[in-house]
Amino acid sequence: MKATMPAVLALALPLAAMGASTKELPPKPTVGDIVKASPQADWRQLDPANTLYMDLAGGRVIIELAPAFAPNHAANIRTMAKEGYWDGLWIYRTQDNFVVQWGDPREDKPKAIGTAKAKLEQEFSVPMKNDTQFTRLPDKDGYAPQVGHSNGFPSARDPKTGQTWLAHCYGMVGVARGNESDSGNGGTLYTVIGNSPRHLDRNITVVGRIVSGMPLLSVLPRGPAPMGMFEKEEQWVPIKSVKLAADVPEAERSKYEVMRTESASFKSVIEAQRNRGGPWTKHAAGHVDLCNVPIPVREAK
Repeated sequence: MKATMPAVLALALPLAAMGASTKELPPKPTVGDIVKASPQADWRQLDPANTLYMDLAGGRVIIELAPAFAPNHAANIRTMAKEGYWDGLWIYRTQDNFVVQWGDPREDKPKAIGTAKAKLEQEFSVPMKNDTQFTRLPDKDGYAPQVGHSNGFPSARDPKTGQTWLAHCYGMVGVARGNESDSGNGGTLYTVIGNSPRHLDRNITVVGRIVSGMPLLSVLPRGPAPMGMFEKEEQWVPIKSVKLAADVPEAERSKYEVMRTESASFKSVIEAQRNRGGPWTKHAAGHVDLCNVPIPVREAK
C-alpha cells in the first residue's frame, strides 16, 4: 500500500494540471442547428412502395426497405406485407443490448406464407454496381475497407471484391436465419437495439432500417429465456398489422422525410458529430464511427 500511493499521487497531479490548462472549444453548429437550417432540396420523402408500417398497440413502427442491397428479400417482404402475413403475429424476442425480433414463433403450427418464397439465397452482400449513391466516410473502420452512406443507409464496401453491404447499426433491420445461409426468407425479422454488432456484417441479409418508432421496440421488457426469448405466449407482443405504405390510403399514411446522405447538409451533420464544439464539449474526438453518424428524419411539412 505504501509503495503504490506515491505513484497514484504522481499520476493524479499532472492530469489535474492538464485539465486546468485545457482551452475552451469554440461553439459550433449542432446537428439540430444543421437540420433546422437545411434547405428542402436536401431532403427526400419515403417511397411508399418500399416503406412498411408495423402497427402495434402503442403506435406505428416505420421501416424503409433497401432493395438495392437485398432485392430478392425486399420483394419477398413486400409480397408478405401485401398478403397480410404478419397481421396477428408477434414480437417474441427482446435480447438486452442486442435485438428485438418478430414473426411467427410457433414451430408446431406456423402460419402459411402465401405466395412468398419459402427459401431465398442469401444477400449478405451485393455487387457494388447495385449501389449508385454511395458517399464515402473518410474515417477509418475496423470492419471494412470503406464505409459511408447510401441513400439513407449506413453501408460498407470492399473495392477488391467489388462487393457492398449494409452495416449492423442501431435500428437496422435484418433477416433472421438458421445455420444455413438460405434459411431466411424475410418472414422473421429483427432490429438492432443495442451496441452495433458489426461482426454480423456479411453474415446476415440486412433489408433496411427503422426510420420512426424505435422507442416502441427498444423499451420492451427483456425476454427472460436464453437469447431474450419470451417463455410464455401471453408475453408475446401482438402485431396488429404490417402493410406497405403504398397499400394504405394516403390520408392514413405517416408523412416522413429523410435527409439526403449525399447532400451538403449531411456532410455538415457528419462533421458536427466528428468535431463537436463547446462549451459543453471539452475535447473534440476528431473521429466518428459509421454507426454514430445520425441520419436525420423529420415529419414532412
